[in-house]
Amino acid sequence: MTANATQERYYYGLGRRKSAIARVRLYPGDGSIIVNGQPANEYFGRESLDLKVQQPLRTVDAGGFNVVAKVIGGGLSGQAGAIRLGISRALVVFDEANRKPLRAEGLLTRDPRVKERKKPGLKRARKRPQYTKR
Repeated sequence: MTANATQERYYYGLGRRKSAIARVRLYPGDGSIIVNGQPANEYFGRESLDLKVQQPLRTVDAGGFNVVAKVIGGGLSGQAGAIRLGISRALVVFDEANRKPLRAEGLLTRDPRVKERKKPGLKRARKRPQYTKR
């Protein structure tokens, strides 16, 4: 029997935020959160981001899951938001009754805000070059 044989059944959720994409798996377990092979508190380094990732689990009181997340793209804040959405979606796959409390907290809504593209003739997305009259 291999080590992965004990963790065969999992619940999957995909989360996106800004340009970060998180593939999240929930396994029955003791409540550890692993992000890209590291514990979440080591990976993020900030307690606020660690709390953001744990929010869906605390909302539905589902501490009996190990979370394994693979995240690509974006920065730490976007990655934490993507993992949070992925965990929320996986909890709904686990039990449809979790949808209502997660929806009430706004954890199932994908945040559509992304960086605005730079426009030609401008310095950034909206900043214009200084106007000179003469």
